[in-house]
Amino acid sequence: MIVLAGLLSLFSTKLPTTVNMTRWANPDLQSLVDLFYEEPASLATFAEVRESDLPGDYRRLLSHNAHMTVTLEEYHRSQVNVDVLAFQRTDTHYSRKIVLRRSDGAPVLFGVVRLSLNFLPVPVQSAIESQEKPLGRVLIENNILRNVKLLSLWKIVSGPELNSIFGVSDGSLLSAGAEAKECEDPVYGRTALIYCDGLPAVELLEIAKV
Repeated sequence: MIVLAGLLSLFSTKLPTTVNMTRWANPDLQSLVDLFYEEPASLATFAEVRESDLPGDYRRLLSHNAHMTVTLEEYHRSQVNVDVLAFQRTDTHYSRKIVLRRSDGAPVLFGVVRLSLNFLPVPVQSAIESQEKPLGRVLIENNILRNVKLLSLWKIVSGPELNSIFGVSDGSLLSAGAEAKECEDPVYGRTALIYCDGLPAVELLEIAKV
């Protein structure tokens, strides 16, 4: 289970438990993290927050209904490239965990993506699975009608893997069961859903770093 221990004292927002909706309507944070982590605390701990709780730069990066690829490139004034860390494929879904990097190699986003292959044309599937371009760029270049829906915003305490990827200071680390405390360098993220040609095709966990 995603580690939320101790964070309730930091945030007044009530955290969700099990989402009693189809995951096409509301991708579940737990299920996305579980795709690649037997111990979710190795990635991070999460606390849901309101838009008003986001620092200014993170609000600009996360609180919108647009592609992160485009938003990141505008914010950083740099093209971003995808680095696929791991992926899975079944008959119905393609999932991967990724890092988006600026042209200078600096990491600007960690993500977990799950696509419903039945909702995407085969050429688009192939372009995504080639791992050569970020998801948003593939959808835009293939003129897929897109509707990005922001679902939840998260304040995130980095676990060992995310800390390593982002170079977050040790002050933001929180081990499972430890007493929560305000972090020097927290990061923020979101869960979102992309409808492609009207169909709920892509589930997203996106964690930004400014």
